[in-house]
Amino acid sequence: MIRLDKITEHKGSKHMKKIDLLKKQQAMLKEQICNNMDLIVGSVVRSPAMMYHSLTTKIEGKTVTRYIRKGLVPKVKKMTDRHKKVRSMILKLSKVNWELLKLESE
Repeated sequence: MIRLDKITEHKGSKHMKKIDLLKKQQAMLKEQICNNMDLIVGSVVRSPAMMYHSLTTKIEGKTVTRYIRKGLVPKVKKMTDRHKKVRSMILKLSKVNWELLKLESE
């Protein structure tokens, strides 16, 4: 005969392990996001007709273009790439937070 309290206890330990795993993921994502805040929102573009690079971004619903000095292009590209990475991490963090919320409310 299987004891019901043992089954409930087993499910509870799996539940806690999942919560612990999600909390570790959450902490790791938060740390990674904080470590990548040196970013710029926008895209580095170079028009074939132009001999320079620019940064385009939306500000209050309008596209704004800013000139990038030649020496800064690699750094600005790295910073815009970092922005994409942080956005991706925020989406992952949101999913983890949702899963934690569901598990903790059970």
